[in-house]
Amino acid sequence: MGKGLKAGSVEIKNEVSLKERLWVIIPVVLLVGLITTLVYNHHAEFSWNGFISGFNQEFLVFFFIGVFAQLVDGTLGMGYGATSTSFLLAYGVPPVISSTGVHVAEMFTTGASAISHHKFGNINKKLVRNLLIPGVLGSVIGAYLLSDVINGDVIKPFIAVYMIVLACIIIKKALAKNIVKKKTKKLGVLATFGGFMDAVGGGGWGPIVTSTLLGRGRNPRYTIGSVNAAEFAVSFASGITFMLFGGIAGWQIIIGLILGGVMAAPLAAFLVNKIKRKPMMIAVGILIIILSLKTLSKLL
Repeated sequence: MGKGLKAGSVEIKNEVSLKERLWVIIPVVLLVGLITTLVYNHHAEFSWNGFISGFNQEFLVFFFIGVFAQLVDGTLGMGYGATSTSFLLAYGVPPVISSTGVHVAEMFTTGASAISHHKFGNINKKLVRNLLIPGVLGSVIGAYLLSDVINGDVIKPFIAVYMIVLACIIIKKALAKNIVKKKTKKLGVLATFGGFMDAVGGGGWGPIVTSTLLGRGRNPRYTIGSVNAAEFAVSFASGITFMLFGGIAGWQIIIGLILGGVMAAPLAAFLVNKIKRKPMMIAVGILIIILSLKTLSKLL
């Protein structure tokens, strides 16, 4: 009898252990497959000469944008797309190249972020499952429209305005007092909308999804970790869609953002409970507003 119970408990432990490992194995396998495909299809850009020729002052700019954006996103649970897109648009990068670059880079940075948050125990698996499929659907639709239907030059001022709105949401959530915990209804609708706006605007998953959940009084640690984990699937889906319908351009941007973001991801996951959120949220919101106003001033 005792041996049977012991064998059963070992089997359950092994099953749980396998499920836990899948949270790391799946992102790693997808990222390795993606890297292999990219290198095979774009081997000239990935050659040593191609890499060296692209390593210049602009590359360093994109690298530091990636570091900063990932530190913001990993610690606040929002802001990677909004921060990096605002910087890229202000730097003069066209919307389609900017959004494609951000989302292809996010396929790697969110994978690193998801693994890091899992390692530090910041994930609510049920919340991730509820956000996953609706978020992916929204992002695929948004990425398809931007790469194959919508004119990037026409939408550029609207994206800048959208970034200002996202920044205001971030600041408003930072200044909110006495948040009462409420049950979050229609998670699927929230995730679909967040995924769609993230793909079209180059950012928005975090400010829309994370800020809504935090505004409902959810635990910041698990909300940030879970939304970041679900963002891996959302970014992967939109990134693949951009590749299929729009192709890939701007490798300097993509590689700079990837290297900066991947290096900053573990530090951001570690800092999620170490820093004061409100001052940083306000500072990030103000920065995004300034960058978006700069982009608008250039267009107008």
